[in-house]
Amino acid sequence: MTDTTAFRPRQYDLIVFDWDGTLYDSTALIVRAIQAACRDLGVAVPSDEAASYVIGLGLQDALMHAVPGLSPDRYPELGRRYRQHYFKDHEDVTLFSGVPDLLADLRQRQHWLAVATGKNRQGLNDALRLSGLAPLFDATRTADETRSKPHPQMLHELMREFGVEPERTLMIGDTTHDLQLAANAGAHSVAVTYGAHEHAPLRALGPRHVAHSVAELRAWLGMHA
Repeated sequence: MTDTTAFRPRQYDLIVFDWDGTLYDSTALIVRAIQAACRDLGVAVPSDEAASYVIGLGLQDALMHAVPGLSPDRYPELGRRYRQHYFKDHEDVTLFSGVPDLLADLRQRQHWLAVATGKNRQGLNDALRLSGLAPLFDATRTADETRSKPHPQMLHELMREFGVEPERTLMIGDTTHDLQLAANAGAHSVAVTYGAHEHAPLRALGPRHVAHSVAELRAWLGMHA
């Protein structure tokens, strides 16, 4: 049987993935690390929902949202404690099942692939090394080297790097921050619900599709990307 998708023109030249909660099954670890850091400092511990909501933001923005009202001079220490707890267990975190095959499909169709994440550069580089995915991505952006989501700078820089227009760019993520990033940059988006945020707020931002598993995401991209 002939694979007709091999001959279908691409709709998107550049496909950009969020990392945590989209490719990497790290939501629970991030939530635990935020909560443990708060306990270390003796401040109010955010709920699971409040801690997961900030995933995708740069660390400083995330902590200010998750732990509002803390004295400004205490956020750096909270960030250091968060990193200690996160990196203590981060080597146990794995990719969501099916992610390598999904990315291999897109590489075969010759899409540009990129990552736009709230991680810092060291954190993303460590995650790419541990996962073995580094060779599959053409470019990456982190929150410490550009503006944090949902500011559009991450996507603007990636689109300029590859000479791709917004309408030919697709952002895939598990949070409203990812979808708002895409909207602010004029790009299209796809949401996934197996990460940090629930279906309803994701759907409200008008993604082209909402996928409930990596397998469903892979199938949709195979037909529509």
